[in-house]
Amino acid sequence: MSEQPETQFDFWLGEWDCTWGEDGKGSNRIERILDGKVIQENFDGSDFRGISVSVWDAHRKLWCQTWVDNSGAYLDFTGGFRDGQMILSRDALLEGKTFKQRMVWYNITDEEIDWNWERSDDDGKTWDVKWQIKYKRKK
Repeated sequence: MSEQPETQFDFWLGEWDCTWGEDGKGSNRIERILDGKVIQENFDGSDFRGISVSVWDAHRKLWCQTWVDNSGAYLDFTGGFRDGQMILSRDALLEGKTFKQRMVWYNITDEEIDWNWERSDDDGKTWDVKWQIKYKRKK
């Protein structure tokens, strides 16, 4: 992994086949845009589609990501790379209840990545995996 924080998300760049559950399938294309300063994601899971933009915020020394999708969701995350994992998290509020959400990229190799969508109802003490995606680089 690069010592330069602004390149820590480079492992994710490229075109990916994504699988989840018993028969979930999709694709994800991740590229640098805007003079290489922004990482743009284009996720297509058939009925579920979304995009994100991620940037290294040098002033706060963390990664920031904004996600929007075809359900009308808007999510904003911050975090960074540590212990071989990229972890971005957020505080959420739904129907008066607060909780935490996070995304974790792990088991990162040149050809494969595992990704989890997780939720914590105890302020991050424990996490429940809600969605797990296996990324395989397109040939």
